Amino acid sequence: MKIGICLPYMKPEYDREALFQWCRRIDEGPFHSLSCGERITGYTYDMRVMLSAAAVLTERVRINTTLYVLPMHNAVQVAKEIATLDVLSGGRVDMTIGVGGREKDYQAVGASFYKRHQRMEQQVAEMRSIWAQQPPFEGADPVGPIPLQSGGPKILVGAMGPKSMARCARYADGIYAFSMNGEKHEIDKMFNMADDAWRQAGRDSKPYRLGGFWYTLAQEQAANKLQSYVFDYLQIAGDEIARMVADTMTRHSEAEVMAGLDAMEAAGCEELFMVPATAEIAEVDRLAEIIARR
Repeated sequence: MKIGICLPYMKPEYDREALFQWCRRIDEGPFHSLSCGERITGYTYDMRVMLSAAAVLTERVRINTTLYVLPMHNAVQVAKEIATLDVLSGGRVDMTIGVGGREKDYQAVGASFYKRHQRMEQQVAEMRSIWAQQPPFEGADPVGPIPLQSGGPKILVGAMGPKSMARCARYADGIYAFSMNGEKHEIDKMFNMADDAWRQAGRDSKPYRLGGFWYTLAQEQAANKLQSYVFDYLQIAGDEIARMVADTMTRHSEAEVMAGLDAMEAAGCEELFMVPATAEIAEVDRLAEIIARR
């Protein structure tokens, strides 16, 4: 199982120096990839800028958008951006997309929250057409640059239910299945749904299996830091639900993180994104030590 790590893009203390340090340690370590998610409201850094910097600061690891809330954006502009990132990274980009669940983020950028699933499918087709150098409309020039990866980067979709799985089976290369606490039975369920959706769609290949979960390896008060992170992230669902979920989070020690890695591998993850609760460099260094011992 290949293991990647998400940059802590929601942490105010994550500054220029920290980004340099994280990218270099990740690139030098036993990691396959690094990623960054997308949020608009709240104290969050811009995913595009973060990954552009990471593409230049690294030489080896894959660069992934986990996840890009595609229906909030213009597909042609996104296709141009991702193609540029692919060139700057030397062909190391993968793209994980999703519809998101934060209506206020859509509102903040003037995008419609409705029919976002249908729009995303259409957008993927449009992006691939742009990457194939088809003009966006009759009489227009093609939109460059041309991605280094033939046909453009691999596209995975963050999906959870049967309807979204069936939809992404028509156009995606795989799925991103996220289990908040790294639970095998949750990932098993989502991967089984994806396999069924791919078969029903008549696909010859199986979906690429990307997983993820929240963790911390902070040196002090790790449990509190993980639970606080999860509570803040889930407040969109209300304080009661956020607290209930936060209190169930256990991946805040070396033993628990190791158990989570084992569970995800047993569930069939081909690649796993670890999402840290803090911006402490220990999240990278201690995780690298655990991976080296597996």
